[in-house]
Amino acid sequence: MKYWRETLAVAQRILIELLRRRRSLILWLIFPVSILTINGLVMADQQKLSNADAFGIIAPSALVGAALFFSCLGGTVATVVAEREQQTLKRLFLSPLSGTSYFLGIFIAHCWIGIGQTLIVYTVAAFWGAKFEGSLLLGGAIILLSIISYVGLGFILSTQLARRTEDVNSLVAAFGVPLLILGGAFFPTSFFPDPLLKIAQYNPIYHMNEALVGVSANGDNLTKVESHFWFLCSFAVFVVCGGWLSYWRMLESERRL
Repeated sequence: MKYWRETLAVAQRILIELLRRRRSLILWLIFPVSILTINGLVMADQQKLSNADAFGIIAPSALVGAALFFSCLGGTVATVVAEREQQTLKRLFLSPLSGTSYFLGIFIAHCWIGIGQTLIVYTVAAFWGAKFEGSLLLGGAIILLSIISYVGLGFILSTQLARRTEDVNSLVAAFGVPLLILGGAFFPTSFFPDPLLKIAQYNPIYHMNEALVGVSANGDNLTKVESHFWFLCSFAVFVVCGGWLSYWRMLESERRL
């Protein structure tokens, strides 16, 4: 119970601070909705699809490639780097708060942010007539695995490569934008030539996108998206373990300083 209370307290503090910085919330809302609307209208016109079909295809890509990427990965990197600059971690050593609770609190806070953005993206898509065709349980599992993967990767990048707030944008842009393009976040992977498709097989965003598009737009079951789903499961476990180890190495470094 002690760890649970501490975890919830950390998550609540991060969410309250985010609510006070309304500008970040507004930008995190504008970006995925803009990507969804523009790409949906372009696809409807170019592919001669109805708005409902076009937005049904684009919504999963806008969610994993725009909303979750920048809020869960970029947000985690920004939070950890800001906490280091503000000396929050050093104050942690002087308080009864455990490092485990702090790690889980940041994790849960960004999971809630990701869930909120999921609701926003699919609400906008539903406004244009799109429907979630497949299993809500399977779709929710894919979205949760995507959130976990982004947050875990955010811990790795923030603890190993980012030292100042100025590093966040360049770090996310350098690693993120190429992965987003190869993942099919901005246009369908059906446009990719064979060499890019082979490279994309190693990109977790590609598997997030393909799995969620299959379930959400095409009504696929687990059998049809099995390879993507198990890749995401393995990747999520890997980055969470890597994020955990990187986090504790950072704590040891902060303690020595």
